[in-house]
Amino acid sequence: MAEDRFPGWHGTTILAVRRGGEVVVAGDGQVSLGQTVIKGTARKVRRLSPGGQEVVAGFAGSTADAFTLLERLEKKLESAPGQLARACVELAKDWRMDKYLRNLEAMLIVTDGETLLVITGAGDVLEPEHDVTAIGSGGNFALAAARGLMATELPAEEIARTAMAIAADICVYTNGNLTVERISK
Repeated sequence: MAEDRFPGWHGTTILAVRRGGEVVVAGDGQVSLGQTVIKGTARKVRRLSPGGQEVVAGFAGSTADAFTLLERLEKKLESAPGQLARACVELAKDWRMDKYLRNLEAMLIVTDGETLLVITGAGDVLEPEHDVTAIGSGGNFALAAARGLMATELPAEEIARTAMAIAADICVYTNGNLTVERISK
């Protein structure tokens, strides 16, 4: 898919941690083309407020595709206020069935402070186990670090920041320039 049209594009690590009544979503700022970092300050975690409802979303993949999906998600949330899971399932259905949306290449992590979900173009709406989830090039590194840190008493933000630092030390497509958003219910 994207590798055919844009070979070598890499970057993004998005991590979400739920603990103590809050969810923290952290994203790095790196975008790479092959062996070159073309941007180190990208902002891939955003706060949305459709219909006054606070939602935090992080994305991996094509930025234009992700923004298209975030706009669609906002419309779904306006149609179903306070029902994040329902809005995400409706978005995933559209994404899977619509000829235009089907070609979008991105993944999303979304939360309203209570519900935490990963949405994919394959039609998946996944609620993570262990109150931690991650996407992107360095997602597995950040996920493993955060899962290990969940055994400690650290607060959600400290787990997210430490896990992202570990991922940045291991993954060449992840940097330490973080955007961090907290949300609680």
